[in-house]
Amino acid sequence: MSENVVSLYKNPGPDPVPPTTLTVVSDPVPSPAVPVPLWVRSGRAVKTALTHENTRTGARAVARHTLYVAGGARIVGKRTWDARTTARYERYMRTAEAAGNMELAAEWEERGQRYREARHRRRMDLLTSPVDAARSIVVGTGVGVGGLLALGVALAIATKDVTETVTPIMAVINFIQLMVTIVTVVWGPALTITPFLALLALWAVGSKQHAAPAWALPDNVRNGEGEPITPSIVVKALRDLGVPALRTAIKEMGDAGASMLGPIRIAGCGVEVDVTLPSGVSTNEVQQRRRKLAENLSRHEHEVFITIPAAARTVRLWVADSGALDEPIGPSPLVTDEALTADYTKGKAPWGQDLRGDAASLSLYQRHLLITGLSNQGKTASLRSLALWLAFDKSVEFWMGDLKGVGDWAMFDGLAARLIQGPTDEHVIQVTEMVEDAVTEMNRRIQEPPGTVFPPLMVIVDEAQMAFMCPAVGDDKRPYGGSKATSRYFMAVRKIHNQGRAVNVLMWQGTQDPTDQNLPKLVREGAHTRASLALGTESQARMALGDKAVDGGAAPNLLRPGLDRGTVVVASDGIDIPAGQASITVRTHYISTDDAKEIATRAKALRDGITTLHSIDRTEERNPLVDIIDVIGDATRVRTKDVLARLSTLLPSIYGGWSFIDLKRVLDDAGASPSKSDGVMVVHRERVQRALAAHWDEGSASAAE
Repeated sequence: MSENVVSLYKNPGPDPVPPTTLTVVSDPVPSPAVPVPLWVRSGRAVKTALTHENTRTGARAVARHTLYVAGGARIVGKRTWDARTTARYERYMRTAEAAGNMELAAEWEERGQRYREARHRRRMDLLTSPVDAARSIVVGTGVGVGGLLALGVALAIATKDVTETVTPIMAVINFIQLMVTIVTVVWGPALTITPFLALLALWAVGSKQHAAPAWALPDNVRNGEGEPITPSIVVKALRDLGVPALRTAIKEMGDAGASMLGPIRIAGCGVEVDVTLPSGVSTNEVQQRRRKLAENLSRHEHEVFITIPAAARTVRLWVADSGALDEPIGPSPLVTDEALTADYTKGKAPWGQDLRGDAASLSLYQRHLLITGLSNQGKTASLRSLALWLAFDKSVEFWMGDLKGVGDWAMFDGLAARLIQGPTDEHVIQVTEMVEDAVTEMNRRIQEPPGTVFPPLMVIVDEAQMAFMCPAVGDDKRPYGGSKATSRYFMAVRKIHNQGRAVNVLMWQGTQDPTDQNLPKLVREGAHTRASLALGTESQARMALGDKAVDGGAAPNLLRPGLDRGTVVVASDGIDIPAGQASITVRTHYISTDDAKEIATRAKALRDGITTLHSIDRTEERNPLVDIIDVIGDATRVRTKDVLARLSTLLPSIYGGWSFIDLKRVLDDAGASPSKSDGVMVVHRERVQRALAAHWDEGSASAAE
């Protein structure tokens, strides 16, 4: 940077003012531009042209179509070699030997021997074929000339012109001359065009088989998007899986591994194939490489499922059509079929579709159920759809606890005998007491005579992890939550799991993000039907479904949170699972809250009015016989249905959840059992009065003592 110095003088005189120096800073003077050599500019232009995407695309296209010709020649050559030699028979024979099928190997050896004998006969016939051909030509020529002369004689007689005798022969000669002329004209261009036609044929074969390196193929082919699954693609995917023993075995097989594959079958929105692994390769080595196998098959990880069928040393691959699993399935039959009915004992709930596209239905008969998954994956909707179907069986009674409390189960108000909704510790206490009441009912049923058939009682707790994690402690110093022998909710659930199934008292639970703390081992293993939506880890998958299901290929931890919402992996004997598998993946029907309300309304129409108990009031000790006498009034007898309705109106906090079973239990214990009158169950006022008098007399005697 340059500086210009200017001196300023003011008032020159006897006392001159010292000069003031002003420094002015100016911009630097630009140096002259150095010209860029021509060869540098040319080099840059050439580099840009060579690295441009259009240039690279064009180069790949040229290389691709050139290599198609070479690949087509290789394919045609291999086909010709197989057709002219015994290579095919020897390859199949080695494959059969590698598979240990010696009978099949002997059969292929015999076929190869027959082929060699036939080929030898053909070659021996070639030694005598020139003589036979000459003899045939001489005989044929003589016969032909004789025939033409006979035809000429006939023409001469007919036309009375002796020259017509040679007319047929001359016609043939002229035709031969014409053919020679045509061949002479066409021969030159044909020789020129034939090589190009041959190259075109080879190119067609190569392009159809994509016989070029992957880097030269088009993007859609190279990426394999939507590429159909063929035996060669499956074998190549297995070969490149990174299992040395598998790769070596495929190379040594004469058919390049095709004998490992069973038939490729259409299975819903994908295909299914069984792969028999060679000796030295275990099934879990393939299972552990699911992502790599999927990528080798040009699929995403969630589009490939690996299960273990009944056959030994075999894996079953189900490969979805590209993008098919992202398409929604149809609506639930509960929404579309208003005439749908349910049968707890013999029926199956329509839950969704399996990966093959077949309807997946679940039997709920005498099966405890557990469904878990991460938050907001469709757990409540999946569990609720089963309860909605079961609501169409009038014999089923519901006791429900919704510890989320946002109204997901509100449509069961009027269907469930008990419905407790809320996330607080007080709601957990209410739900725990409800489950303990179910244990009491279970014990009462167990005391009934063997063979007694009981109506099903479904105890459903959604967000059950809230109960296990509740810190509240009762007056008896027993915690409501936890997983110890003193934990009230845990022990009540365990008791129902142990004995409830036999008397149709069943426990359904929905939990999220399972751990050993919020879903104890004894509880999760007590469920007959275990289902899981998307989870975070394999350890959680083992908690949800058990080791057997996960070892058999179940992998809810590989489901995509959010994208696979509503997809459950089920381990249960209540659903049809392919032979040899331990689980099945089901895409459940989604039933919205509005649709659930409409379905519940239809179910309510099938039942008599039910008053739903929303809380359990245990603060007041009452004698039910007094209240029963009160609601009977002056009548001699009243139908049990009317007694229950009047009791519910009298004290809904106590009797709102009562069913016929509760009323009958109280009356039976008091010796005033209801009986049938005109085909309906009734309560007799006189019997209740006698029972109440006996109760008072017993109480007075106790007080006197």
